[in-house]
Amino acid sequence: MILPPPDPIPFNARGLARALFWQFRDCEEVARLLGLNAATVRSWKAREKWEELKPLDRVETSVDARLQFLIWKPEKTGRDFKEIDLLGRLLERTARVRRYEAPGGHEGDLNPKIANRNKGEKKKVRKNYLDAAQVQALRDAFEQGLFEYQLAWRSPVDGGTRGEVNEGGAAVVPIKRDLLASSANVTRFILKSRQIGATYYFAREAFIRLLDTGNNQIFISASRAQANNFRQYIVDFVLAVTGVKLEGDPIVLDLDDIAGPNGESPKLYFLGTNYRTAQSYHGDVYVDEAFWIHGFDQIDDVASAMASQKRYRITYFSTPSTIAHQAHRTWSGEKYNDGREKSERGKFDFTAEQLRAGVIGEDGIWRQRVTIVDAEAGGCDLFDVERLRRRYSADIFQNLFMCEFVDDSSSMFPYALMRRAMVDSWDAWRSDFDPYALRPFGEREVWIGYDPAESAAGDDAAMVIIAPPSTPGGKFRVLEKHRLRGLDFEAAAKLILKQRERYNVTFIGIDSTGAGSAVYKLVAAECWFAKRFDYSVQLKTEMVLKAKNIFSAGRIQFDAGALDIANSFMAIRAELTKSQRQVTYVASRAGDTGHADLAWAIMHALYNEPLDPIGAGTRRSRLRISNGPAANDDTRPPRGRRRPEQRDGRQRHRQVYGRHLQAAHVPIWRRRAGAGSARLPQLRRIDLERTLLRAADPAAGAGADLQHVGAPSQCNVVQAQPIVALLQAVALADAQTVRRVRAQLSDDGQCLSRAA
Repeated sequence: MILPPPDPIPFNARGLARALFWQFRDCEEVARLLGLNAATVRSWKAREKWEELKPLDRVETSVDARLQFLIWKPEKTGRDFKEIDLLGRLLERTARVRRYEAPGGHEGDLNPKIANRNKGEKKKVRKNYLDAAQVQALRDAFEQGLFEYQLAWRSPVDGGTRGEVNEGGAAVVPIKRDLLASSANVTRFILKSRQIGATYYFAREAFIRLLDTGNNQIFISASRAQANNFRQYIVDFVLAVTGVKLEGDPIVLDLDDIAGPNGESPKLYFLGTNYRTAQSYHGDVYVDEAFWIHGFDQIDDVASAMASQKRYRITYFSTPSTIAHQAHRTWSGEKYNDGREKSERGKFDFTAEQLRAGVIGEDGIWRQRVTIVDAEAGGCDLFDVERLRRRYSADIFQNLFMCEFVDDSSSMFPYALMRRAMVDSWDAWRSDFDPYALRPFGEREVWIGYDPAESAAGDDAAMVIIAPPSTPGGKFRVLEKHRLRGLDFEAAAKLILKQRERYNVTFIGIDSTGAGSAVYKLVAAECWFAKRFDYSVQLKTEMVLKAKNIFSAGRIQFDAGALDIANSFMAIRAELTKSQRQVTYVASRAGDTGHADLAWAIMHALYNEPLDPIGAGTRRSRLRISNGPAANDDTRPPRGRRRPEQRDGRQRHRQVYGRHLQAAHVPIWRRRAGAGSARLPQLRRIDLERTLLRAADPAAGAGADLQHVGAPSQCNVVQAQPIVALLQAVALADAQTVRRVRAQLSDDGQCLSRAA
């Protein structure tokens, strides 16, 4: 019997099976879905190498199948036409990918717009470019809002007219001048009050002079950080007026029809103490805070040579420091008269009115003194002079705002001593300190000092962050300083505690005077290492002498631009107490220490170091744990008869240390006195921080006797220590040492055990 042939398969089973396989189905599932034999599907897969086809080949095959189906569809809907268009664009995209993958392919094969983007000549971007309209806008913006004393700075000499002539033959320049660009090539020396906008003004003036003359502008300050104040003022000024952000170091300007000598592009240089390596620069020179810069004679002789060409000029401006500063010789004319015959010496005894208006001396230097009163008369309404007079004592007000020099001969910290600690922090500390980082000092420890504001005196509070030396006898560094005004005790405490987010704080010293007591309580609640300072004559003396020792040894540094730190220390003087029996230390104010707030804050941190840092290390902990007395320990108890309480405590000492008194060693100096046994040492009673101890032991009630921990002062195993020091040592010791210490402390050790 002949069997009829099987019915043919009515669809393209192989194509459907391949499509289902590419949808991540295995051969058995594909066979089940299509009603085929699994072996047949596997043979198709092996012969046509379905797995080896690239994704692009699979996409093209699937698109082709779907596109053919839609094309041969007799009746098409709108949806079908949209799908046909989509599939056609998909084929174009696969063709671009194939061209990109072929040898010589590039991104333009994938995106045709890239080729159009690169068509034509590329326009070069001009860095720091200012057109003529922007230059004029800057000139107009600068000339708006100038005070009268700034007009004299703008043009100290006008077309050769010198004004009235005084008896000494020096010319007096009126304060009001026109705003034409100054062509006067004189040296200007301006003595000014605090906070009258001199740095802000001269930064803008220098930039306008660059636009007018094409001269380079060179800025010199005591430190690089201070010199960058000029930079920031200029960048902000240009950005606000033109929208152009100046970049680079130095800043090189790209200007139309404005150029320096030999067609050079004008530049802005910002120098700190590295001016010594910049003698090849040339241009107008601005020296900020000249009375505070170390080596002013070198600047005057060497750095000013950068402005030796007749087209350049040099400008010194500063607040007054001390008459011992080198710049004072130039200001007073003493340097000009050095080495000259008496008949050739100049007269520099200018009157106050002459200095107020500005006067050119015989040395060719135009001098002016602008006090806060002169600034107010010149239209500056930024100050309440009467309030400042009430806030500061007469001598401090005269120095800060009336341009009077300080005689620091009676100061505990004269300028010569402070100058040794002033460094350019950007260069000296750049290896391990980045002030703009999230953790500026990494994980290295820092100490914080805080001096509160005294509401009666109206002074400011101060907070400093100091890096202690990494080795005993090393150098301290004042990393940050903050003058705090208008903060209550809660806000001040939050600011101190917030520093833990940026620094690894291990000590906080707080003056408990006034609001400082509340600040300390809030800080101590979270930081067990906080310490309060209850001021007394003895404490202030120790703090000042400790700081004086550190400064004298050259063991502290702060940024040379932090002039308020130097002023604070220079203000501290010694004077007798009201009883005339003791010497105390105060700032040069009427009966308080408010002006030296930064100095006292720094001393709070410095006092955390022992008086002998080499022998004791940089920690204040006095706890010593060992297996027995040191071999070289020659500690001797005081001579004389034992008091009754010492004799009564003999048995207790035997229990604590487990020693039989008769078996103990009797020193020779005791035997010579007729003693037959070792003498019991006297108990030392050291005050403890009850608040910190109770915080460590919540079970200790308010009435618990936690005031003292007693231990013999002659025993080297454990010397009597504040409970804070004991807690630190026990926390760091191993378990065996802890058990030995607790056993030796006996009854008093039980208190320590609970706290630990």
